[in-house]
Amino acid sequence: MDWVEYRTAGKLMVDYIADYMENIRDRRVFPSVKPGYMRDLVPDLAPEEGEPWSTIFTDIEKVIMPGVTHWQSPQMHAYFPALNSPVSLLGDMLSDAINCLGFTWASSPACTELELIVMDWLGKMINLPDDFLHTRPDSMGGGVIQTTASEATFVALLAARTEALRKYRAMVDEEFEDAELNRRLVAYCSDQAHSSVEKAGLIGLVKMRYIETNDDLSMRVDCLIETIEQDQQQGLIPFFLCATLGTTGACAFDNLTEIGPICVAQDIWIHVDAAYAGTAFICPEFRKWMNGIEFASSFAFNPSKWMMVHFDCTAMWVKNSQSLHRTFNVDPLYLKHENSGLAVDYMHWQISLSKRFRALKLWFVLRNFGIKGLQEHVRQGVRLAGLFQDQITLDPRFEIPSARHLGLVVFRLKGDNQLTEKLLKRLNSEGKIHCVPASLKGIYVIRFTVTSHQTNEQDIMSDWKIIQETATALINMFKTPSGARKTINLAEAKKLRPDFGTSLLLSNSPMTPKVVNGSFVAIFENNEVVPEFVRHLGNSLKLVAKQSPELRRRIKGLMLTNKQYSLDSRIDLMNSIMANLDLTSTETPKQRRSESSEDKGDAIQEEEEKCS
Repeated sequence: MDWVEYRTAGKLMVDYIADYMENIRDRRVFPSVKPGYMRDLVPDLAPEEGEPWSTIFTDIEKVIMPGVTHWQSPQMHAYFPALNSPVSLLGDMLSDAINCLGFTWASSPACTELELIVMDWLGKMINLPDDFLHTRPDSMGGGVIQTTASEATFVALLAARTEALRKYRAMVDEEFEDAELNRRLVAYCSDQAHSSVEKAGLIGLVKMRYIETNDDLSMRVDCLIETIEQDQQQGLIPFFLCATLGTTGACAFDNLTEIGPICVAQDIWIHVDAAYAGTAFICPEFRKWMNGIEFASSFAFNPSKWMMVHFDCTAMWVKNSQSLHRTFNVDPLYLKHENSGLAVDYMHWQISLSKRFRALKLWFVLRNFGIKGLQEHVRQGVRLAGLFQDQITLDPRFEIPSARHLGLVVFRLKGDNQLTEKLLKRLNSEGKIHCVPASLKGIYVIRFTVTSHQTNEQDIMSDWKIIQETATALINMFKTPSGARKTINLAEAKKLRPDFGTSLLLSNSPMTPKVVNGSFVAIFENNEVVPEFVRHLGNSLKLVAKQSPELRRRIKGLMLTNKQYSLDSRIDLMNSIMANLDLTSTETPKQRRSESSEDKGDAIQEEEEKCS
């Protein structure tokens, strides 16, 4: 493709993207494909000769779109927002064309200079203290654009580790190896913190303590104090705490005004992870959760979530950039320039050497929408979440186990976790809306986030109607028929059958693991798994297969295929088998046959399999 062809193809792609965004409501939000679907749609090898763009372009709808989860859809309510906007896309288009590598100021001055400016703009928009900004003459702080909030947390932990090791060496006379000191470091976060905090600890090779939260899912200060004291008594060195403003599970907030003085007194670095909620702080009414931010050493949030700046773009600020320099500073001759030491070289602020020109799209969005436009966008999302919450409160079958904050509502069907799990599984399998779960102190909930800037009140009401109708069908299905078998729990099964091993396989229902006989069924070649299972359970499995033609067909298919599976991939099949076996019975298969013929529970199981 030459530049003449590029002009034509580029205009065609812009039209395709605009059509995609304008008509995204017509697409199923959650794909119905299975793992490996694309293997049947593309060749095994790359083409020997180049293909024309027209051929490549037609494969977008054929190969790519069937497997896309449409994050910009008004019916996308999973995770947190991952928005884009036309002006953001234009920013990356220009960035990709320039394709500069901004490792030093000299490698592309505009890349560094614009990032300094937009990070100060953004910091002032959310009312960060001047200590975090580049503009104050005596400030050691400043902002940098990282790729993700996970990376920002890891960068902060590494910088905190550098400072802890440096300070500890200065306090003692003995010589210590870094590995010995690192072994004694301990970090803290709440039990509601994002998994990226745990990952940072794993990669950084430091111990991580998970502090219990209160009824508001906020870190308990008394537990924090107690844990720090216990660690110090064991000769450990508390050095880092990650506070969360807007947890992933329920958008809960740690209290910085309570946590801050404790950490300052112990010389503990506080990193604030506000990945989702940070965008809301551009609205003054939501800044109450930032109270105590002056105690933090670093702060990060994702404009790539709610601010209509598309991924990747994480804004991170530090009070003392020297901590980053001490951690990441490399100084080979080929990276030196005549302004070294006078200008910011972002290679010393991050893990990677180079960086993309991400500031362009952020700059375009801030200018195109303006502060007022972005504030209205945030407030609209919060209003729509409030509308959804109002609908839930009107239906006595549902409950909201945790207070709503910003654009996230967590809800569930009253009763056992399993019912809410089944509801979510059915909703996602139908593909009309998409949500994901969370566990709040053992309570299984569905997270409903207003993610798309195209979502309106009609969408919310339509989505709620789908949820209600699905719940009604599910509740009716689970009404226990007269004379149906009693469910046998794991403890009862093992008591009645001591030789019954177990394997807890998550499938799509992690809160209610499925129980199968793990003594004989774990990971086998398929020519072994079913016969071994049959040999152990004897005529019982034959009886089940005979009673259920559907199970018989699926067991036969499993035995004939040449592929190898873990039992996880066939959990619904094994679940069906186990559901039809009465482990408490001492009767012969012949005696059970007459009773099982009238069992109405099979209808429930067949309906569950349709949802699998």
